[in-house]
Amino acid sequence: MTLKVASEIDKRTPLVRGRPNPKRDNPLEGHANVTEGTSFWRSRRAPVVLCILFTELCERLTFYSISANLVLFCTSQLGIDSATAITITLAFTGTCFFVPVFGGYISDTIAGKFNTIYGSALIYLVGTALLPVISFDYRYASLYPIPEDIKRALFGVALFLIAVGTGGIKSNVGPFGAQQLEGLGEGAIRSFFNWFYWFINVGSGISFSLVVWIQQEKSFFVGYLIPTISILLANFLLLLQRNKYINHPPEGSALTNIVKVTATAACGNGCGCCCCCGDKDRGRDPASSKSGFDRAKSSNGGSYPDYDVESTKTIFRILPIFATFIIYWTIYSQMSSTYFLQGERLNLKLSDHFTLPVAILNLFDVIAILILVPLFDRVLYPALERCGVTFTLLRRIGTGMILAMCSVLVAAIVEIYRKQGMTNGDFTMQELSGEWFNASDISVFVQVPQFALIGASEVFTSVTGLEFAYSQAPVSLQGVLMGLFLMTTGLGSYLGSLLVLLVNSISQKSGNKWLPSEPNDGHLEYFFFLLACLMLLNFVVYLLVANNYQYVSTEASAAPTEGRGSPPDRKPTTSGHVPSKAEVLSESEM
Repeated sequence: MTLKVASEIDKRTPLVRGRPNPKRDNPLEGHANVTEGTSFWRSRRAPVVLCILFTELCERLTFYSISANLVLFCTSQLGIDSATAITITLAFTGTCFFVPVFGGYISDTIAGKFNTIYGSALIYLVGTALLPVISFDYRYASLYPIPEDIKRALFGVALFLIAVGTGGIKSNVGPFGAQQLEGLGEGAIRSFFNWFYWFINVGSGISFSLVVWIQQEKSFFVGYLIPTISILLANFLLLLQRNKYINHPPEGSALTNIVKVTATAACGNGCGCCCCCGDKDRGRDPASSKSGFDRAKSSNGGSYPDYDVESTKTIFRILPIFATFIIYWTIYSQMSSTYFLQGERLNLKLSDHFTLPVAILNLFDVIAILILVPLFDRVLYPALERCGVTFTLLRRIGTGMILAMCSVLVAAIVEIYRKQGMTNGDFTMQELSGEWFNASDISVFVQVPQFALIGASEVFTSVTGLEFAYSQAPVSLQGVLMGLFLMTTGLGSYLGSLLVLLVNSISQKSGNKWLPSEPNDGHLEYFFFLLACLMLLNFVVYLLVANNYQYVSTEASAAPTEGRGSPPDRKPTTSGHVPSKAEVLSESEM
């Protein structure tokens, strides 16, 4: 099925923007564009920006140090069964991606960006500091150990505080960093986001290699002490240049206007009250020719500028596309849950004296992204254009969904062969964080393809989804779109958690639980096949939705004319560059 394209501008939109396209010398008013500028390193603002970048590095190091081995900590330290551990991990991830919506709202309406980031970092510190308290072995100090029920309660409180903290930072730190470069040109902002992504990956790389190994092979206490120190350092770095930050006061949230316009439009469809329709429409039949949104326009006697109403309608045009991302994020979240369980039961020994950390396989997701982003941007997409092939945004997103489906199919095949080998006697016993696992002799590196496929799918679906959100909405609503995009990530994690509960509840009735406490006794491969089927159905729905989507045209994107409302005067805080990691979804500025 061919995806419709109504704008030649969007056909040529690169994945990661570099130099301006000479064919776009007249960018659309009201939309982000890219202009040349210098790197921020050459400006006097460099020390200020560096503090923000290192703050983000420490925050990401903290987050991944906590989430990477969460399943292992639950099963080995808290005595929680595998299925419940997966549910906890997915629920925690989902909450971390829901909170940014509220963090952005608080920043824009009440506290401002710096106060929101710093307040969130303090909450983050309290939550992280609870983890070493929980994981410390008090018997070594001849102290009475914390009862298990209290440890679990403190663990729940810690995860909640961490989710609130990371959410408040995630929604504001990217825009706050870009805000420091006002007046230096879009090139400086583009340079900031390139380095912003690089610092994120440095933090995650340290977590997925060194910290997870310490947690698995040495001690969770030491392994959680590291992220505690890291987030404490983030608080210190954030304060280091406090008096030199550019910090705008709260200006109000675009989300508030969207809710008001939508409520007015909905009410206007069902009644003829003057508060909804305005004086010009008093007494008119609400079922007349104009829709609720049209009747809310000031040009039709409504209460809101035409620009605000049309911008709200843009959100609702994009929402069906975003809804199809939920299943994608459900599969994406398997890296920290079911893929982790599978990895625990594969051979992790490189030698008799060295055991790999299970979570290190996440590095192959990062490596795939680092290789493919510049390869696609500089080689593949230009080559396709020279051949007359247009790889549009929606086509890229669909390609990523197929790759994600392939990832879980590969995982299912690996699981089948893993269990077959163990049935034939090809297994070994291995110890991870004091817990013994009956594992296959097959090397854990057999998981590399499924992690690499997720990384490749991220380049197509996640990164392009960000670009889609930016290119299809006015600058004033790009923050809202980013917040909604973050919500799809959270919903995907919640859906994954719900699927585990449903699958176990249904399969238990037949006496053959898919995800029991010991996955060797279950059918993890069935769960992977289920996810692949759901993605296939989702892809069919995506094709139907995408085939009927019309890209923003030049006329529709232009700024409103006089008398029909006008867009906000505030300039965009981003260059249109879209970072390529899920964490840089953090530019929601509501």
